[in-house]
Amino acid sequence: MKRLTKSYDKKLAGVCAGISEYFNPELDPVIMRIGFVVLCFFNPLMLIAYLILAIVLPEPGMVN
Repeated sequence: MKRLTKSYDKKLAGVCAGISEYFNPELDPVIMRIGFVVLCFFNPLMLIAYLILAIVLPEPGMVN
């Protein structure tokens, strides 16, 4: 079963790249990062969601 984890392709915490790999492995993580920044302009609560995911998501390789 596929699990949502952080990614090895980290720029900040690996959250956006991990989400990108989870939903579509062929999707470039840069697109997910740009989309996240655009969403932060419309909804600043996305920053809180990012921080929560950065704390909660396991590191890659830590999942059985």
